[in-house]
Amino acid sequence: MEQREFLEILSVAERLKDTMRHSYTSGGRRESVAEHSWRLALMAMLLKEVFPNDDMDKVIRMCLIHDLGEAFTGDIPAFLKKPDDSGRESGIFRNWAAGLPKDIAPVITSLWDEMEAQKTREARIYKALDKLEALIQHNEADIKTWLPLEYSLQRTYGTEECRFDPYISELRAEVLRDSERKIEEKQHE
Repeated sequence: MEQREFLEILSVAERLKDTMRHSYTSGGRRESVAEHSWRLALMAMLLKEVFPNDDMDKVIRMCLIHDLGEAFTGDIPAFLKKPDDSGRESGIFRNWAAGLPKDIAPVITSLWDEMEAQKTREARIYKALDKLEALIQHNEADIKTWLPLEYSLQRTYGTEECRFDPYISELRAEVLRDSERKIEEKQHE
């Protein structure tokens, strides 16, 4: 890959630093897509020993690219996202990826295809962690930033995606316990 091509890819990725998500940080500001992707990749790295039979380096790569389409479309919260929105984001991502250098385009496109198909353990691990990171972030944010529908979302979001693995299922249960404690504390104020 030539240096200019490398810099152009980074320029697109940089947009995610300014693309804000619905979630708030514990410090009270909106979280960027880049921050979400970074912590998602960190989660995958930290779980490498938990999943020794899975290609966690591939999961980390999935985590790093999973929201690159949002550099073009912006972020749409999961509770507002429609299938057409996901299809549009995927199409824009695919068009962009097709124009990448020949040594990187098939790598990124292959990862994207695997993530969308959700047939491999690696893709399922990435998807579960993606859901969990959002839930964890909500638990870390001030509950005043939650919309009314997020009280029920914290109890249901990602549950199905986490069922495939006992460790991830228990992690989901632990995150739910944190949510329940947070909601209960709010009710006692």
